[in-house]
Amino acid sequence: MTDPGPPPNAAAVMEGVNEALQGIELEPHETSEVMGFANRELPHLHTPEDSYFVLGSYRDRYLRRLRIVQNELDKRLGTYPFLMADLPELDIDRLPVFRIRFVLLATHADTIVAVYEQDAGGEVTELGKISTTPYFGSSYVLPRDYAWMTERNFDTEADVIAAAATIYFNDDLDEPTTEDELDSLVATAHENDISLTTSEIIDRLQSREDGKHAPVSYSWVHLNEFRLFELHDRCFAWSNPDDLRDAVDEVP
Repeated sequence: MTDPGPPPNAAAVMEGVNEALQGIELEPHETSEVMGFANRELPHLHTPEDSYFVLGSYRDRYLRRLRIVQNELDKRLGTYPFLMADLPELDIDRLPVFRIRFVLLATHADTIVAVYEQDAGGEVTELGKISTTPYFGSSYVLPRDYAWMTERNFDTEADVIAAAATIYFNDDLDEPTTEDELDSLVATAHENDISLTTSEIIDRLQSREDGKHAPVSYSWVHLNEFRLFELHDRCFAWSNPDDLRDAVDEVP
């Protein structure tokens, strides 16, 4: 990492905090704690390196995927990928410190990369924040098993696998119907120049990790937010860790 540059001025920091807290006035020791955090962490986001703020769940098996994203970004020259979990907490009991830390880090990071595998947890709040101004323009989402169900949307193998998962693991479909639906999906994929066979798709679905074969199910709200990012070419779906690494490659 290159030497940190000067931190943003105190007025800019406090303006961000005021926005995060909707105008709640800080007590003197709270101001000191916030400024200490800003002086320690924000200079790392003001260097010639490209900074990446990686968002997602910190639960054990999900955290492993965040580390994959962080490691892939770290392989690039001149980058500083980081997770909020790796930074010091704010020692302030009275205030919602997540909001303060998020606003300060998201405002000063060059790029935000968010990984999704569920429609619950703190990621819901983060998705709501990054899908609006001022963070939308610098944000990318990587949702597992996401597919907007239109034929023209099958642009990659990951799109096809995500759509296939909703068919293959659907308990309401009998085996012949499942095969017919997968064959139809493969035909559509071929029309989009994606060379996958039904047997290849089944093999990949059966080898999903974690022993949890069912695809991720998202709320309609999540799907609409992902679609917004997709229409702006900033949503990259994935199904397994290798797909996730490929998705990270799509992030500038």
